[in-house]
Amino acid sequence: MRKTVSTDQAPAAIGPYAQANIFGDLIFTSGQIPLDPATGQIVGSTIEEQTHQVFKNIKAILEAAGSSLDKVLKTTVFIKDMNDFGKMNEIYAQYFTGSSLPSRSAVEVARLPKDALVEVETIASL
Repeated sequence: MRKTVSTDQAPAAIGPYAQANIFGDLIFTSGQIPLDPATGQIVGSTIEEQTHQVFKNIKAILEAAGSSLDKVLKTTVFIKDMNDFGKMNEIYAQYFTGSSLPSRSAVEVARLPKDALVEVETIASL
C-alpha cells in the first residue's frame, strides 16, 4: 500500500507529483531542485550552494517519512554541466559518509526546472 509524504520543511511540488511516496519499506523521493521551502525560489547561484539546498530538502522529506540520509540506498543526480561534477561531488560527500554509501547514477541534462544547476532523487529505506 502506498502512502504519500508531504512536509512544509521542503518545497511544495511544482507539478502533479508528491514530494515522496512510501511503498512497503521503501521511500521514493521526487527529484529535488534547490528551492527555498518558504519562497519557492532557487537558493544560490553556484553548484555548491545549490547542492547543499537540494540535500536540505531531501533530508527534510526523508525525516518527514520517518527515515534519514543514512538510509538512502540509491541516488540519481541530474546535473546541468558535467564540468561541475567534482564540485557537486565534494558537497555530496558531506552528506554520505562511512561504509554504507548509496548506489548512484549521474547524468548531464540539457535543462532542469527553474534553470537549476542540479537535481537529485533518492530511494531510501524506512
